[in-house]
Amino acid sequence: MNLPAQLSYAVGYGLVGKAALWRQRRKDERAILARMRQPSGQLLAPPLLSSARMKELMSRHYLQARYATGVRKVAWVTSGAPVEILQALGFLLIYPENHAALCGARRKAVDMCVEAEHAGYSRDLCSYARTDIGTVISGKAPITRIPKPDLLLCCTNICQTVLYWYRVLAHHFKVPLIVIDTPFLFEEAQAHQIDFVKQQLEEAIPVAEQVAGRTLSFPTLKDVVHAGKRASELWLEVLNRAQHRPAPITAFDGFTNMGPIVDLRGEPETIRFYETLLAEVDRRIETGVGAVANERMRVLWDNLPIWYRMGWLSGLLAQRGVSIVASDYTYAWGELAPMMDPDRPIESAARVYLHPILNRSTGNKLHSMRRMAKDFQCDGVILHSDRSCKPYSLGQIAQRDWLANEVGVPAFLLEADHSDSRAFSEEQAGNRLEAFIELMEARG
Repeated sequence: MNLPAQLSYAVGYGLVGKAALWRQRRKDERAILARMRQPSGQLLAPPLLSSARMKELMSRHYLQARYATGVRKVAWVTSGAPVEILQALGFLLIYPENHAALCGARRKAVDMCVEAEHAGYSRDLCSYARTDIGTVISGKAPITRIPKPDLLLCCTNICQTVLYWYRVLAHHFKVPLIVIDTPFLFEEAQAHQIDFVKQQLEEAIPVAEQVAGRTLSFPTLKDVVHAGKRASELWLEVLNRAQHRPAPITAFDGFTNMGPIVDLRGEPETIRFYETLLAEVDRRIETGVGAVANERMRVLWDNLPIWYRMGWLSGLLAQRGVSIVASDYTYAWGELAPMMDPDRPIESAARVYLHPILNRSTGNKLHSMRRMAKDFQCDGVILHSDRSCKPYSLGQIAQRDWLANEVGVPAFLLEADHSDSRAFSEEQAGNRLEAFIELMEARG
């Protein structure tokens, strides 16, 4: 047992850190409440009070990670990875993509991307990968210090970039890499495809057990899957509340509050957070509070957010009465909840992790967007043509045309990058957005 590390963890995280974050949350809550008491006339509703709790929850996670070395085993995982096995084995999970998104939101990503580019990595590579690799090779901590991994878990159900990205990490850190290869689904998953992924998960268990130094408890695994399923169900309920008019939340609220469902999906505290968030959203509905004042038009967002320009985008759209009521990206973290089966954790994981939106055909994506546009009563669709996320952006020109011609919903391509601000022109985007809004007004 590493006694100095245990003591540092108990004091830095358990005693001082948690207390400091609790005080910061109370301060943030008072600031939000003060905004709520201000006279009306704002274009956007004040932030959700629950967002302060979300900030505390995610800050605690990263603070715990800062003191984890020598206390807990650490696994770095891709956002589409079957993490329940690692959670049940007691690993502290780190999602480099989430950390890269934080860097993007706080305008720190470009510096880390440049570090990677100077080391020879192409600027055409995903900005999440460049941000993470740049952080690793430079030794810098743009947001917070991230512990070195004891294990890497990569799943190919979001893109092939993660496979090569995690090979770079495995070479750098000299730690085991588990790869879960998911066949691409052109139609519904076949039994042999589910069995193929299930076998890989079963083969991953002894590797993870060896690194963890403990044996997997299936009752614990069942509890983790149950908690993840419940959190996903609550998240889906929160997002579906935006079907009301006026929408009590926007997709930007979804982007802001999705951290726990990605990073802490199997944790009981995540369930409590989304219960609180859902109750607050329901209060907005009961009192007629819309996220956008004088909501006139409702829009669906496709692809990842533009993390470094969310405030600008939400303000620009709110000025014209446009509410981004839904996003297929945030929806992806809830729509698979019905497939989760705590009584059959390995087999259900094989099925669930085959079905993320990026592991399915563009036809399936079109079907989902058509359904969402109808359910959320959308007047238009904004397709973020993301320079970094090529799998998500694949086929968007055809999707735009199909939505306009076959569904009757105007669609617009907004060119940017989810984290690298060098690939974004605010003036050009603003002019094109104005033209798109005028098009929706003319059709409405």
